[in-house]
Amino acid sequence: MLKFSKAATLAAVLVALASVTVYSGPGLAFGNAEADTALTASSITVDPSVLSADLSVAAMASKPDVEMTVTGNGDIIFIPGIADTKPMKVPEEELLPEEDDRTEQPVSAASLRELVRAQNTDIALSAEERCLAGTVYFESKGESLAGQLAVAKVVLARKNSGRFPSSICGVVYQKSQFSFVRGNQMPKINTSSKSWRNAVAITQIALNDAWDSPVEGALFFHAKRVRPGWRLKHLGSVDNHIFYR
Repeated sequence: MLKFSKAATLAAVLVALASVTVYSGPGLAFGNAEADTALTASSITVDPSVLSADLSVAAMASKPDVEMTVTGNGDIIFIPGIADTKPMKVPEEELLPEEDDRTEQPVSAASLRELVRAQNTDIALSAEERCLAGTVYFESKGESLAGQLAVAKVVLARKNSGRFPSSICGVVYQKSQFSFVRGNQMPKINTSSKSWRNAVAITQIALNDAWDSPVEGALFFHAKRVRPGWRLKHLGSVDNHIFYR
């Protein structure tokens, strides 16, 4: 079924029907032409008998708003008062969001070492990132990458536990927690070293939760050379550290 809105096409139909030829056979024909306001014979046929005095185009021209329907049987039906000449508005929920080119895609890697190499370490760090990278650097720069990640994850687990300060720097500088902190300050860091670049990469991986620690969820650790006698749940050992919860 083809539909024509009065506001868009009724004037064109009036012009066309005034000039078409009525045949004794299938009927009159009308369709698209070179311009929107001119129609010539094409593929749609209408039985002229349906153009009675009651349903003539001229009679419907004075109606406030109509929709003209040409059926597959060649009938013309005028439906007054329902044509909508306004552009259809697509609901916002049906619109697909535009792709944001600035969104970074997650890095996939087969190993932690490969993931570390994929990180951009030539970036300016926030205060929180620097606190975490500094902790990784001073507590575990001589450890494996897994050992460094385990240390970073302890700091983040403390931050999120509700039992320790709620910021990374708050956790790191909490009194009597990390032995490398002196006078609420970190020692000087050799930022041109490979150890620092690794610490920055591990920091990014930990913050993005891109790789699990071998002792995920640990809140405490100590070096193997000491025996603090903690009555805590032992989670495991990584390199020279023992981790607990």
